[in-house]
Amino acid sequence: MKINVPNALTFFRIILIPCFVGIYYLPHTLINQSLMNWIGAGIFLFAAITDWLDGFFARYLNQASKFGAFFDPVADKLMVVAALLVLLELDRVNAIISLVIIGRELSISSLREWMATIGKPGGMAVMFVGKLKTTIQMIAILMLLYYDNLWFINIKWIGNILINIAAILTVISMVYYIRVAWPTLRKSITIR
Repeated sequence: MKINVPNALTFFRIILIPCFVGIYYLPHTLINQSLMNWIGAGIFLFAAITDWLDGFFARYLNQASKFGAFFDPVADKLMVVAALLVLLELDRVNAIISLVIIGRELSISSLREWMATIGKPGGMAVMFVGKLKTTIQMIAILMLLYYDNLWFINIKWIGNILINIAAILTVISMVYYIRVAWPTLRKSITIR
């Protein structure tokens, strides 16, 4: 595997995950909760920007690779799962919402991987509802990590509304992807 700019950004995003999680486990005598919120949200935002940048550079520099196509979504899922687990630990997100989002990410990623192994990778292309879900989910997570009011704006209230919308879109997109894959799934399932 050749290290290029997009792959380096993906690796960097993976390295950010323990740094991001570690911020929330520092003693409160060392760092207060408000500063933790700032730093954690900042790291998450930076990771989201590197996600956009690695895709941009892969296209702009013509450095797309099979490794990047596989590992970029894995890095994204790891960051989202880490953020949801931190939010769950901080009691800022409902366990059911976290399970719905994490369960969908794991099941659809597995389904995509399976479709690719049987030679039908294009059958699971990302659709608009999936992109909308991801955008709303990332904004919601960012707001729930920040959690403090921003001037007169109640960030945690908006974050809670958005994470619920993201969960609904998560279910809708999961149903869509399963429906797309169903004909292939049905052919592959044998009842004995």
